[in-house]
Amino acid sequence: MTDTLTTTTPLADDVRAALQACGVDLSVVGGDAQVASPITGEPLIGARLDTVADIDAAVGRAAEAFPAWRDTPAPLRGQLVKRWGELLTEHKEHLATLVTAEVGKTPSEARGEVQEMIDIADLAVGQSRQLFGKTMPSERPGHRLQEVWHPLGVVGVISAFNFPVAVYAWNTALALVCGDTVVWKPADAARLSAIAVDALLAKAVSEAGAPKGIHQLLLTDADGSRKLVEDPRVALVSATGSVRMGREVAPAVAARFGRTLLELGGNNGAIVAPSADLDLALRGVVFAAAGTAGQRCTTLRRLFVHSSVADQLTKRVVAAYESLAVGDPREDGVLVGPLVNQRSYEAQQAALAAAREQGGTVLAGGDRELADAHPDAYYVRPAVVSMPDQTAIVHEETFAPILYVMTYDDLGEAIALHNAVPQGLSSAIFTTDQGEAERFLSSAGSDCGIANVNIGTSGAEIGGAFGGEKETGGGRESGSDAWKAYMRPSTQTVNYSGQLPLAQGVTFI
Repeated sequence: MTDTLTTTTPLADDVRAALQACGVDLSVVGGDAQVASPITGEPLIGARLDTVADIDAAVGRAAEAFPAWRDTPAPLRGQLVKRWGELLTEHKEHLATLVTAEVGKTPSEARGEVQEMIDIADLAVGQSRQLFGKTMPSERPGHRLQEVWHPLGVVGVISAFNFPVAVYAWNTALALVCGDTVVWKPADAARLSAIAVDALLAKAVSEAGAPKGIHQLLLTDADGSRKLVEDPRVALVSATGSVRMGREVAPAVAARFGRTLLELGGNNGAIVAPSADLDLALRGVVFAAAGTAGQRCTTLRRLFVHSSVADQLTKRVVAAYESLAVGDPREDGVLVGPLVNQRSYEAQQAALAAAREQGGTVLAGGDRELADAHPDAYYVRPAVVSMPDQTAIVHEETFAPILYVMTYDDLGEAIALHNAVPQGLSSAIFTTDQGEAERFLSSAGSDCGIANVNIGTSGAEIGGAFGGEKETGGGRESGSDAWKAYMRPSTQTVNYSGQLPLAQGVTFI
């Protein structure tokens, strides 16, 4: 994949240096598909988009490389991922620079995202020696019954802008140790990060002597994504994005009997009980709701506060929001960077207008800032909105920093309100009452894939499986037994008895 510098501003110079440090060749002129920085709105580097023929060829290369990679012993596959992790560590600052430039994360958050890549590589290396099956007792004498896991095939990864590189690594590190090959379609807003990450993986592949075709990068648009989704050679499509996107991907893959791993909408909620440590709750709420300018899938968007502490906590949240430093994420002390583009800003403004119409009161934030200094960038102060109840707009996930605050009197009521939305990714309760905590974590409590006590909704660790229920899609990535999504189980029976007894006592001859 080739690309070219189209502007010589300092930000673009940083991007050029980071790309070159990661081994990307910028000498060949690329195309007109611009990547602009949400920090200033300026174009960074133009990239050549793949054609339909390019996409077909990329999937073909991955499919052709699969048999050789499938037959490579899993611990050797793990050594490739180990080397990739070492290169990611070596180039952590370069990759963080690209993430900040492309999606507007603060350097601290950008480094944290790259660290997630390093962490999942570490986990996957260990997993390469632990692709465990099972041995079950057979009812027939002289028989062995077992379950073995085999590589699945080509894995297509479609990632979103808000975590432009970490989610790819979650999928790819595991898919590679499981013996699969990978085709990646990154977010349009984050093509440069993808190019750098792919270059580092290519270096690891070369050094490890692995088949060259095991990873493929596609720089394409929505039509190109559709080609990847519909290709019968792609055994699994792992897609991160909106519920709308998931509604298109899931039936298209199902129509050809492929598999999907979906990470879709969040609309996450948290409950603050009367026993909560309010200092702890305040920090957890503000970081989860305002961090990354509200553009995480695990961002806190709904807050249910017990009526006995609602006024006190709400006032403290509003004060904290008003003190947040909003601006260029590269500047010291800035905690909230820009929205990714104008559409996100417009979506936020539309949601705030709807909230007002539905009886809500905007207590803080919501206004655009720094427009004179950066007319092509969209900085907003995170908004706190007091809602009389959970109205229609609260049921929708707006991918921008809006925190809806509501009150409750009974924990059962709060859990019911929390679970009433169609999304089911992450959830939290702040309480020092063990009974309340256990009730929230029970099957009668949170209906989300992630449930936390005394921490916010964001900040998942690599060791646990990540994903959610309902309209979130049901997928699981990262730790625990998420690796099984990238493999196929084979139930096997070995008869060493010399006889041919049938199961269930059936007689035939």
